[in-house]
Amino acid sequence: MLEFSLRQIRYFLALSKTLQYQRAARHLQISQPSLSLQIKAFEDAVGGKLVERRRTGLILTPLGREVALKAEEIMRNVEALKSVGTPLGSDLTGTLRLGSSPTVGPYLLPKVLQRLHVQYPELKLVIRDGPPRDLVEGLGGGKHDMILTQLPVPDDDLRVRPLFREPLFLAVARDHPLATASRATHADLAGESLLSLSPAYALHKQLAALAENAGGILREDFEGTSLDALRQMVSLGMGVTLLPALYVRSEVAQRDPDVAIVPFHPKPHRQLGMVWRASSGNPAAFTQFGNMIRIVVQDAFADVVSVTA
Repeated sequence: MLEFSLRQIRYFLALSKTLQYQRAARHLQISQPSLSLQIKAFEDAVGGKLVERRRTGLILTPLGREVALKAEEIMRNVEALKSVGTPLGSDLTGTLRLGSSPTVGPYLLPKVLQRLHVQYPELKLVIRDGPPRDLVEGLGGGKHDMILTQLPVPDDDLRVRPLFREPLFLAVARDHPLATASRATHADLAGESLLSLSPAYALHKQLAALAENAGGILREDFEGTSLDALRQMVSLGMGVTLLPALYVRSEVAQRDPDVAIVPFHPKPHRQLGMVWRASSGNPAAFTQFGNMIRIVVQDAFADVVSVTA
């Protein structure tokens, strides 16, 4: 039997979950031919075919299913081994890979990083933005050590620490009838077009629920790629939306004369928190990082968000 690498195991696991070479290659950020070569080399190493091509797509062979189970166990052990070293020890040192939702990270993390640099100068924080759905997938695949995202995150293999609650505000065009209202209710949104991010974002589910409960219409022909895109579509009169408080404070309140922010009743909110793999245990560094976020929220943003007890 030939030797194989952890990289080949990781590549095979990605393929076993997607059962599509193109999608797996995109997730791994490599070319499809490179992935095919690595899978072929892995098959040669384990001594048999792991995947079969059918008219309906790829399927795992019996050997492939067995190898996939073993591979999952190997990668869990690898992640547990990583947790022995920094920064998963007793202090924030070394390198920590953080995945962050673009709907919160840009408006919160700069102040967190400022404090981290002063108190933990030996820590190197590598931050990657992405939709919550991609963040969770990347966390499971080892791309991130932990992620900062909107909760809930439904996965039994993950551990979650809620950090703070963030209100959501209704955003309407400046010439909209609700622009001068002291507050808006569900009744005000009956028949209104509601704009949302893609389903990869948890905010999409909240907008969909609001549209259903209020008798609004969730626009599926226009899905924003960012909060900025939503704000711009609102300013053009294409519909209304909900925007998070930290974003409103940073980007809307004083900068956009074409958008009005209206409090909504009952006040909607979202829960933000840290998530990491259960196989990592409960590293002290993760607790320290979460505590740092809570301190920053209390000191800098207590007027707009509230720390979770």
